[in-house]
Amino acid sequence: MFIIFLKLLYFIYFMMPTEEPIYNKGVIHGRFQILHNDHIKYLMAGKKLCKHLIVGITNPDPSLTKHHDSNPHRSTPIANPLSYYERYVMVETALLEQGLNFLEFSIVPFPINVPELIKYYVPVDEIFFLTIYDDWGKQKKKFFESLGLKIHVLWEVSLENKGLSSSDIREAMITGVTWEHLVPPSVVRLMKKWDIPLRMKNLSSS
Repeated sequence: MFIIFLKLLYFIYFMMPTEEPIYNKGVIHGRFQILHNDHIKYLMAGKKLCKHLIVGITNPDPSLTKHHDSNPHRSTPIANPLSYYERYVMVETALLEQGLNFLEFSIVPFPINVPELIKYYVPVDEIFFLTIYDDWGKQKKKFFESLGLKIHVLWEVSLENKGLSSSDIREAMITGVTWEHLVPPSVVRLMKKWDIPLRMKNLSSS
């Protein structure tokens, strides 16, 4: 029995393949208005593939928030209730909560609506992670391709199979429906600390 146990240990430590990151650095992005559980799956899927994850926050300020026909609601005030700083803190706190350390990720503005400015915020010679659900995702892929960026599509599924959306959480806050189970515990604490449900209700009535 002891010999069998030793053979099993040998197999686990020396024979089973280990998953090493494919890339040294990777760039991933999102609005994160509000960061939810599927955002965490997306971010951690990117992190699994690289040693250092650069998280770009889109729509960082009104000057870099543009209307686009493929997804017009993304530029409206009610779809952007959190400031860049609030989202920075939210993403940082959530990634630390997932067990990452400060050396494993960076957070920067990411002007997806003005793609020619991307090179001023992130290293354009690294891999760019992307997920595609709709026309906006396809448009972003075109943006990246036009810039000659290296792209790694994490997954592409239909909008019906996307899962959680931040708009669902924002709507739940407005209508008073339970939303806490849809976001990481650290995000629940921050949303309540900053009184974001009230902010959403005020935005919806203005």
